Amino acid sequence: MRALRFVVLALVALTVALPVRAAEGDQLDAVQHSVDGNYLDFLPFAKVELPRFFVVRDASGALGFDFYPTTKAALRSGDYVMKKEDGEQGGDYASDDAAAGYGGDSASDGAYGDDASGGLEAKLASGKHLYETIVPASGSMVIDLSPTRHLLFALLGMLIVALLFISMANKYKKGIGRTSAPKGTLQNMLESIILYVRDEIAVPQLGNKADKYMPYLLTVFFFILTCNLLGLMPYGAAATSNIAITAVLAFFTFALTQMAGTKDYWMHILWPPGIPVLIKFILIPVEILGIFTKPFALAIRLFANITAGHLVILNLIGLIFILAALFGPVVGFGVAVPSILMTVFIYALKVLVSLIQAYVFTILSALFIGQAAEEHDHHHHDESHAHEIARHASAPIVATNGSTQEKQLVGAPVTA
Repeated sequence: MRALRFVVLALVALTVALPVRAAEGDQLDAVQHSVDGNYLDFLPFAKVELPRFFVVRDASGALGFDFYPTTKAALRSGDYVMKKEDGEQGGDYASDDAAAGYGGDSASDGAYGDDASGGLEAKLASGKHLYETIVPASGSMVIDLSPTRHLLFALLGMLIVALLFISMANKYKKGIGRTSAPKGTLQNMLESIILYVRDEIAVPQLGNKADKYMPYLLTVFFFILTCNLLGLMPYGAAATSNIAITAVLAFFTFALTQMAGTKDYWMHILWPPGIPVLIKFILIPVEILGIFTKPFALAIRLFANITAGHLVILNLIGLIFILAALFGPVVGFGVAVPSILMTVFIYALKVLVSLIQAYVFTILSALFIGQAAEEHDHHHHDESHAHEIARHASAPIVATNGSTQEKQLVGAPVTA
């Protein structure tokens, strides 16, 4: 138990200390640290650039494919340049090395934009090229297929989930957990979570159709949870803080919801029953819009909650250096202790948030699918209700014998 506590405290300290160490070199940028990029961040040691893959169209209109081992290699080749920011020569793309001043192989070739104090090599040495968009020096970009940090951690999350459940499947094939009790902490823990997802999320929302959608719900739950937790590890990145990742997950929920939709589901959307015709023309656009707002809310909720936690932590750390710069190092040191304590508290809270957000996404997905798959036999219900009313109306009047508490037909002899 002591060893576990030591490991947890070491991970927290390392996670908190790394951004602090990076900030000493004026490199702490809360927003930039949270966004995606074509590199892996191992500061204060190094940043590892990822390969770049581009599908481009040249000046003649022909399609081509370019590969470079790093962003630096793409820029040094002269075939790609950094996109100019707004305000630099009207924000146009640089297409000529001589005019743009940042093509070529040496700092003497010119400066990026209007900055005459440094050339391409100066930009590369400072690492600023990692935060810039690069474009072809001639022709146009069709699509950038380069892997990013969030994509790699999403793939890592997929691999971890696959390995966990392949090992579980192998145990079940051997009968462990089926013909005998589960073995080991991992199998017992995973089986407990699976049963919770089935009994507390799937069955209440989907009823007898729960087993049909359990594979999807379990995959979503464990993938989101794994990606959230990876974002709390030192040098990690939360793939779920990328709107593209959460949008893809939400799209799968959207697709399954529409495929599960029954005739009654579509009738409620396209022609709501039991409502005046004029009101229907108001409700129909609202219902159609609701089809798309539900997955949109799923994507935004997960993305915003995970991103917000990272920003809070990094800004609490940045507060130390902001106050030190404004009021001196004494104030900076004075605010460091409460700032880091708050950071550790938010970090622990984010572990809970990681679980909650996986649960919320899963239960809302089950709810949306369950609403679409639910059968509403209004016609049968209305007929049964009308039949019940008619039966009571046509039944003989009954009276109650107070002494025997037995119901008898009026006019019939009352027996004791």
